[in-house]
Amino acid sequence: MPELHLVNWNVNGLRAIIKKDFLKDVRMMNPDILCLQETKAAQEEVKSTLELISGYDIHVNSAKLRKGYSGTAVLTRIKPLSVTFDMGIEEHDQEGRVITAEFDTHYLVTVYVPNSGEGLKRLDYRARWDADFRNYLVSLNQKKSVIACGDFNVAHQPIDIARPKENYNKSAGYTQTEIDGFTKLLESGFVDVFRRFYPEEVKYTYWNYMFNARARNVGWRIDYFLVSEELVSKVKDAPIYNQYLGSDHCPVALRIEL
Repeated sequence: MPELHLVNWNVNGLRAIIKKDFLKDVRMMNPDILCLQETKAAQEEVKSTLELISGYDIHVNSAKLRKGYSGTAVLTRIKPLSVTFDMGIEEHDQEGRVITAEFDTHYLVTVYVPNSGEGLKRLDYRARWDADFRNYLVSLNQKKSVIACGDFNVAHQPIDIARPKENYNKSAGYTQTEIDGFTKLLESGFVDVFRRFYPEEVKYTYWNYMFNARARNVGWRIDYFLVSEELVSKVKDAPIYNQYLGSDHCPVALRIEL
């Protein structure tokens, strides 16, 4: 069985990261499939920029109403059977947050989960999103195995955040509501593969641009690969590539035999 190398990266603005080492970094990682969040540009602009990376089928989902906001993309060397956008729920489908690619043996879903916002003003909406996205993944999982990756905007356990006490129930991404939402997702048949492979390892995927957080490694692990339970035995590794700069997030990866 061939081993596939999947990479997921919240680029925090494609137009910004393309001016850095993004193209060189992607060539270095050499993924079979690359999933991106926070492309923050119109559909055509994202597509034409990503065409600079040759050899990939490109699928883009940009925010419909707010320009320069949110957005996801999937680049794949293996042509999907089909690609769909969003979840079919109008409340959630305006911000370009979900792309689903169907392959012979599985679905690949990339997601940019909404942030609960300053002062947690979007926390109620976030709770609805989490429930609806969980139902969406479960419904896919009844048909074929699922690989889901993206910025889930939650540090699941104290090991996943540098300052758990200071942030608990105060900061977006580390409230009990969000933690419970992610726990329910795992309980519905999905595995956080990095934590399964590295139960004790302290590694982060996001650092605030302020306060020199990355240099001090004051970070959060909020970018994940999740797989259906039945795929775990096929996973070879789930590394975090925190050597790559250019965004306030680093890439996360999955090596799997399918």
